[in-house]
Amino acid sequence: MTDHPLDTKGLQCPLPVLRARKAIRAIAVGDTLTVEATDPGARKDFPAFCEATGNRLLSVGEDDGILRFVIERTA
Repeated sequence: MTDHPLDTKGLQCPLPVLRARKAIRAIAVGDTLTVEATDPGARKDFPAFCEATGNRLLSVGEDDGILRFVIERTA
């Protein structure tokens, strides 16, 4: 399993999710995508994104205003 970082800090909705959608298609099933975002709306956008795409949201964290989502590609 390989982790792939995606920096979407400074981008506003819907760009973080759109970039994540593109990035997750480019990684292998079983790999993870770690998205860093500053858009407060990402807190609800990424769980909805994972539910809609069938991928697994492994963790959500926040450090100094930076949201971090770890998503496993399962679909």
